[in-house]
Order: sequence, then C-alpha cells, then structure tokens
Amino acid sequence: QVQLVESGGGLVQPGGSLRLSCAASGFTLDYYAIGWFRQAPGKEREGVSCISSNDGSTYYADSVKGRFTISRDNAKNTVYLQMNSLKPEDTAVYYCAAAPSLHVVTTVYEYDYWGQGTQVTVSS
Repeated sequence: QVQLVESGGGLVQPGGSLRLSCAASGFTLDYYAIGWFRQAPGKEREGVSCISSNDGSTYYADSVKGRFTISRDNAKNTVYLQMNSLKPEDTAVYYCAAAPSLHVVTTVYEYDYWGQGTQVTVSS
C-alpha cells in the first residue's frame, strides 16, 4: 500500500523551530520529486518547497525562503522540512506529496501521492 506519513507538527512560539518528516512506504522515493504544501483555514493550498530526485535541486516559496530547508534521505525513504524563525502566518496544515519526476515540481496536479497532513501552529 502506497503511503506518505507526515510527522513533527505541533505548537511552537514565534521564532521557534520545527522539523517535519515525510516517510514513504509501499514505494521508493528515489524517483520522485517531493513537495511540501500547506493550507491555512479559509485559504488555498500553497506550495512551500520541493526537492528533486536527481540532483537535489530545491524550490522555496518566497514566504519561506531563508527560513525553511528541505532535505531528503533516500536510504530512510524520508524527506524533511526544517522550519526555523517560525511566524504566526506559517500556521497551517502541512502536507507532503510525491510527483513522478526527476526535477523540481511546483504544480499541484503533477503530484500523485499525498500524506494526511500535520498541523503546525505558531502562537504565543
């Protein structure tokens, strides 16, 4: 059974950090670009970051550039999103997704597999 499972969300104060994990089972991430998306209440889902499967190229939304870092460990079949200097506007449900591509993918419709999401709340 193909599955993506996110973990690592929670409540954190502004300026704090969290590391999200996206673990895959039922398939190998080696040939998939992995993206992180988020959706806040009443807002559309937005792309946050993506990492390619071939050379580790990355993409970051302007809103998180310099604060978030995406990485992958193919041996563990897991992708991570390190989030630093968190702001209240980062509050959302964060989803990871897998697209069958060697390159960075920024369009939602290209992603085949999605996790169930993990809540991140940034509040004092």
